Amino acid sequence: MFTGIVEATGEIVAREATDGGLRLRVTAPFADELEHGQSVAVSGACLTVEEWDDESFSLFLSEETVERTYLGSLDEGDAVNLERALPADGRFDGHFVQGHVDGVGEVVEIAQVGDGPASGASGTSSYSDEYDGDWVFTFSLPESMGRYVVEKGSITVDGISLTVADLHDGDFTVAVIPATYDITTLHAKSVGDPVHLEVDVVAKYVESLTEGYR
Repeated sequence: MFTGIVEATGEIVAREATDGGLRLRVTAPFADELEHGQSVAVSGACLTVEEWDDESFSLFLSEETVERTYLGSLDEGDAVNLERALPADGRFDGHFVQGHVDGVGEVVEIAQVGDGPASGASGTSSYSDEYDGDWVFTFSLPESMGRYVVEKGSITVDGISLTVADLHDGDFTVAVIPATYDITTLHAKSVGDPVHLEVDVVAKYVESLTEGYR
């Protein structure tokens, strides 16, 4: 279980394709604290630590993980968001995140509030100062995920716990504060870039429990 509060970003320093999937090596400021079998969310995908040293650790991605995420398209030098699993006595600051990617969306628009479209944005910003954050991102939303997303609800984007500010047919908007923008890989995103999406698992349980009544 994760919270969607990114601890740090890491850099892919090695990738090796295998018959059964893909092996990645990622730098991390907490690499020397890891253990074999520990779970780490890598841009929102829960993966298992194989081995580590003082500066980096290795992970194996099965064929299913490669197919369901965009991690297989990353190259050496690319950055990823990192979060270790929540300890039993840890502070819960985000929302319930499993690290199970539900789908892949893409960046539709990036705007800096008050300053018009930001670098990499497409067209003229349609968003105003009603947002609390200094950056406004719009992401596409796969049709199969739309019923699990609500305005002011939680959603995970590349492992980041965010609040849905606006919801439209086929996309949603979030406001991003400067700290989140700077600490995560969002500052390196451009229009058209892929993102991992995970909906709030509570919505899935509600759907399952009420299915017989609908």
